[in-house]
Amino acid sequence: MKLSILDQAPIRRGVTPEDALQESIELAQHAEKLGYERYWFAEHHNTNGLVSVAPEIMATRIASATERIKVGTGGVLLPQYSPLKVAETFHTMAGLFPGRVDLGVGRSPGGTELTRSALADGAESGMGEFPRKLSELQGFLYNTLPREHRYRSVKASPRVKEPAPLWVLGLSEGSAKRAGELGIGYVFGHFISPAKPKAMPIYKEAFRPSVTRDTPYGIVCIFVVCAETEEKAEALAKSQDHWLLSVGKGRDTQVPSPELIEKRQLTEADKETIRQNRKRCVIGTPEKVRLELEKLQQQYEADEFMLITNIYDKEAKWKSYELIKRSVDRNNIM
Repeated sequence: MKLSILDQAPIRRGVTPEDALQESIELAQHAEKLGYERYWFAEHHNTNGLVSVAPEIMATRIASATERIKVGTGGVLLPQYSPLKVAETFHTMAGLFPGRVDLGVGRSPGGTELTRSALADGAESGMGEFPRKLSELQGFLYNTLPREHRYRSVKASPRVKEPAPLWVLGLSEGSAKRAGELGIGYVFGHFISPAKPKAMPIYKEAFRPSVTRDTPYGIVCIFVVCAETEEKAEALAKSQDHWLLSVGKGRDTQVPSPELIEKRQLTEADKETIRQNRKRCVIGTPEKVRLELEKLQQQYEADEFMLITNIYDKEAKWKSYELIKRSVDRNNIM
């Protein structure tokens, strides 16, 4: 089982955006020491608590602060951007850090409709154009646009020897099939929609070798909180529970402190939402987390897991990633 990290770069209540950005750099360095496969950044806009608004910049900064771990995006909001511009940005990154850059793209609008419109400078929604843009992006990356394509003579620069591998983030069986047909990597968002384990088998069945990949490769992204005891893991997970609750209501996206959580009064509806959100998570001791991931690995036919841990305690967050990796590594050796 291979493990990676998706960083949404959340701000902990009372911490500045500058400090949150620095924490991401430090966590990535920690992840590299632990032996994680890759470290990706999400893209979110118009929030008060998620500072990963420019994942390309964050990934480049992380690459410069590390030596081996792969860096990337999970993912660039392709409907809002030009495929050529995205290809050239990642060609530049791949040229700076050969063999270490991943290009993950998604179909999300990036926020509310007003936010999406501002991001696209008032252009009409390009959500329906995602399949075309994804295909064109692959064409620009690998110089494989069809001869009849209107941009066939336009070449993405710089013309690096090894383009960044292309991945698509999805939540549906349709996105899985599309990724397979294009022959690119696929990342399923269990942390958003945990009810579709058939997506990965559909991706692998639909896979056709391409200029991007010879064989299918699927990653499942999931919320995880791990601690030495079940009680401690549950206590730490409260901040993530409340954070998810607030995000779901379109409210504060900063990770709440224990003191703030203690003051909150939860309704029965809130408690039920938290129970439902737990389906998006794995929480517990190292052994429990490993066993749960193994079960999900079989259900999804996953090649790798990408973990998200959005809890308030910084040291406990680092420790969570450490405990999970050591447990998985010990089992891999056995």
